[in-house]
Amino acid sequence: MLIDGGKRLFDPDTPDETGGAESGCAPDPNDVGFTAAVIGLSAKMAAADGRVSDAEVMMFSRIFRAAPEDAAQVRRVFSIAKQTVRGYESYARKIARKYSARPCLLEGVLDGLFMIAGADGAVTDDEMQYLRTVSGAFGFDEGTFRRIRASHLGPDRDDPYHILGVAHDAAFDDIRRAYRRLMADNHPDRIVGNGAPREFELAAHDKAAAITGAYARIRAERGLIAAN
Repeated sequence: MLIDGGKRLFDPDTPDETGGAESGCAPDPNDVGFTAAVIGLSAKMAAADGRVSDAEVMMFSRIFRAAPEDAAQVRRVFSIAKQTVRGYESYARKIARKYSARPCLLEGVLDGLFMIAGADGAVTDDEMQYLRTVSGAFGFDEGTFRRIRASHLGPDRDDPYHILGVAHDAAFDDIRRAYRRLMADNHPDRIVGNGAPREFELAAHDKAAAITGAYARIRAERGLIAAN
């Protein structure tokens, strides 16, 4: 079950076990606490700007595809968590403590939060601060946060060098290596093949498209359209 006694799994002070010794993109099997925390972070993300829009709720439903038998429970947990933004930092820290050795999983969670934040057409300052705080709790540095942010804002609205995580004066060979590494790490087939929850697949498709678009922009800017 996703919920035990209503709000109990949404108490950020509920003890959890430190884990994450294995690498990969998947949480531990049947990790109810992780599931509840992700739903909670998603609901509080939607509420971060003071209102929860229909578009944000729909995006949550797209990226968190609950089994039919769990759908009512997921909606109930989401409804409880969206009542206040307070406590989201504790949820983020709980996930990070257990899965610090699985950055792919943590980045997948952050990807989903970015998609919810942008579902209504704009990411407000309050929402961006929420995302930055969660990123920091997950142990990501500023450069990593900027790369993830850029991949969701889109290559036409942000710096393609940030999307690839390289300097503006980087040699093209270094840019190409960064592109290939990011594509290898973020290809949807690899994400799912590594055991990530299926809800991460949608975010992976969007991120892969942003990475490819950024690489194409840099090639065009440098007159290297034929480069690979």
